[in-house]
Amino acid sequence: MSTTSPEQNKALVLKAFDTLFNQRDYEAAERFWSDSYIQHSAHIEPGRDGLFNLIRSIPSGLHYEHGMILAEGDYVIVHGRFTGTGRPSAWIAADVLRIENGKLAEHWDVLQDEATLTESKSGLPMFGNRFPA
Repeated sequence: MSTTSPEQNKALVLKAFDTLFNQRDYEAAERFWSDSYIQHSAHIEPGRDGLFNLIRSIPSGLHYEHGMILAEGDYVIVHGRFTGTGRPSAWIAADVLRIENGKLAEHWDVLQDEATLTESKSGLPMFGNRFPA
């Protein structure tokens, strides 16, 4: 169990995601991800290098925005949207991260293509309060 609070862990995750996904500052991002980072995502190669290499391969328009974020102990879950990935629709993600020694140590995610109004059976957006343009 870490000595950081849930609020500190949430702030760490948001800063890390902004640094890597929006700023694409790989050198600065290294300080947020553990050298022994464990990646559970089926679409990302192992470790920190696997994640960083994936982001390097995505067009320069990549953008991440977060929505709801929850933390308990060493775990953070953040609901977010990835746009500009080169795919036809944005990805809506629930990222689960384990924090260890002030760094992102382990990651799981659930990804889904964002539905339009006509595709949504509920009539509600998957992220935020409006559908994508």
